[in-house]
Amino acid sequence: MRLPAEWEKQGFVQLTWPHKDSLWYEVEKVQACYTEIARTILRYEPLVIVGRDIAEIQADLARNGLTDQAGIRFYEAPINDTWARDHGAISVYGDQGEKCILDFVFNGWGLKFAADLDNQITRAMVRAGAFAPDVRYQDMRPFVLEGGSIDTDGAGTLLTTSECLGSLNRNEYLTRQEIEEKLKHAFGLQRILWLDHGGIAGDDTDSHVDILARFCGPDTIAYTSCDDEADENYVALKAMEEQLRTFRTLDGKPYRLIPLPLPDALYLDDYRLPGSYANFLIVNGAVLMPGACSPKDEVAAAQLKLAFPDRDVVVIDCRPLLSGHGGLHCITMQYPLGW
Repeated sequence: MRLPAEWEKQGFVQLTWPHKDSLWYEVEKVQACYTEIARTILRYEPLVIVGRDIAEIQADLARNGLTDQAGIRFYEAPINDTWARDHGAISVYGDQGEKCILDFVFNGWGLKFAADLDNQITRAMVRAGAFAPDVRYQDMRPFVLEGGSIDTDGAGTLLTTSECLGSLNRNEYLTRQEIEEKLKHAFGLQRILWLDHGGIAGDDTDSHVDILARFCGPDTIAYTSCDDEADENYVALKAMEEQLRTFRTLDGKPYRLIPLPLPDALYLDDYRLPGSYANFLIVNGAVLMPGACSPKDEVAAAQLKLAFPDRDVVVIDCRPLLSGHGGLHCITMQYPLGW
């Protein structure tokens, strides 16, 4: 197997649509944000939207100004929530180029939230014909894994965090070595880089790597940085930065590290929300970055342009998504071309 990098050619991106009875705070603002993300993705590639009622989704899109929906395929399925990154299938290639989607268990980030319906979305998509006929489905039960907890260079290296993969109610019955063996077998990996430090206040995923550090190429990692010693995230993020400096590419060279500023703190009542510019989505020809209408948006966008000089960097105001403790990458899942 080979787990492709996110910057490889894509066929479509999946969104799972928030409905009025979902857990989102101010769901109409969230739907407007989803619509803007959908509109932006459609500039670069097709889109698949899954949700409980197609007519309702189409009306939501039209109400928010997206009336031309020709590039979207819709599929109905019962849903609990809308975090496609974590309940979506993970795409891999076989050693002869075979196409396969791996369907891991999603259990609401360690049984924190109901996920009985979300855990069935991929199977519902397969039954509905959402994937090409030559894409093979593989059930990975009982292993628990969310897409936001891993990142890859597409060449055999996986980046993840010790806190998430070893947390309670996921795979705590396995040792770290056993988890490594399962990941290497599933994804055809040569090695795993474990981040033992790093975290952002307000995050309830147990430190998903996609808010902390991301591959931008075989030798480049963008990461969340904090230089404010008074910030509660400072110690953990500095420790992560120091560990990243010890990592080496497969040919033994230090990684090119690109720091992204920690966004200005945003709160819902007295709860700090887990904003992160590292929660960007790579699509064909562009990088979509979650913005917060802050001067730091421009700084982060300029840094990502250094990492992706041949792609557009598009900033989207994703503050409504933070009310659900997530961001742009968290609500999307990309699939390779031909899937």
